[in-house]
Amino acid sequence: MCRVLSVSRSGYYHWRNRPESKRAIENRRLDVHIKAIFNRHKRRCGSPKITDELNDMGFPVSKNRVARRMKEMGLRSIYRRKYRTTTDSKHSYPVAKNLLQRDFTADGPDKTWVSDITYIATARGWLYLTVFIDLFSRMVVGWALSSSLSTEMVLTALARGIRKRRPGPGLIIHSDRGVQYACKDFRKVLNKHGFVQSMSRKGNCWDNAVAESFFGIIKSELIHHERFKGPQDTLRAIFEYIEIYYNRKRKHSTLGYKTPAQFEQTMKSAVCF
Repeated sequence: MCRVLSVSRSGYYHWRNRPESKRAIENRRLDVHIKAIFNRHKRRCGSPKITDELNDMGFPVSKNRVARRMKEMGLRSIYRRKYRTTTDSKHSYPVAKNLLQRDFTADGPDKTWVSDITYIATARGWLYLTVFIDLFSRMVVGWALSSSLSTEMVLTALARGIRKRRPGPGLIIHSDRGVQYACKDFRKVLNKHGFVQSMSRKGNCWDNAVAESFFGIIKSELIHHERFKGPQDTLRAIFEYIEIYYNRKRKHSTLGYKTPAQFEQTMKSAVCF
């Protein structure tokens, strides 16, 4: 081999036996942690979130360096597909005014919740998932899964959110113009609690971008990579994703790379002091 490479035997052995560089040692150590974080999140996070988690662990490193290490190791996060809406806005029920006007911020918890519905394919037919998300922390405060695209499913998710958070009167509930949100039964519950209804403009998905974004995330990180048999295994997977992973472990760039739970706790502590 030395003859082929036109190098001396002594030069080759000197190169082979040279001590590993400090940078190489650091990279080897860094790679272990990157892989561990990547696998723990089930391929759901890219270099920015991994970088933030490494910094939290006491490993000061740049996003570009993490991206280079991930590329060298062939680690690619799950690709997010475009989301399509499913609700039917062709009905004769009253339509509420759009109070948000694409302002998806809130100055405190339980000031504004957004909601939407999406579909999930299983071997036994379609299932439907509805969620209510707090704009303050992006926390999923209530959700429900059903085999029918019904108002009852939406009311169940809302009731769970109310039991969990106990919001006061004045809470804004924003959604699209789907019949599940416009019907008398849904409006009756909102009136009972003193909540204020808000709706997107007709056929404008950007008016409910936070809810749309959540469904894009859960589809790209979970639903598109599973073959659900039926309601039970789907329910278990959705529960694990929302309650254990999304609300408590998944960091959001809009929250300064904190999880919804961390963000709410940080804000609560800041108020106390």
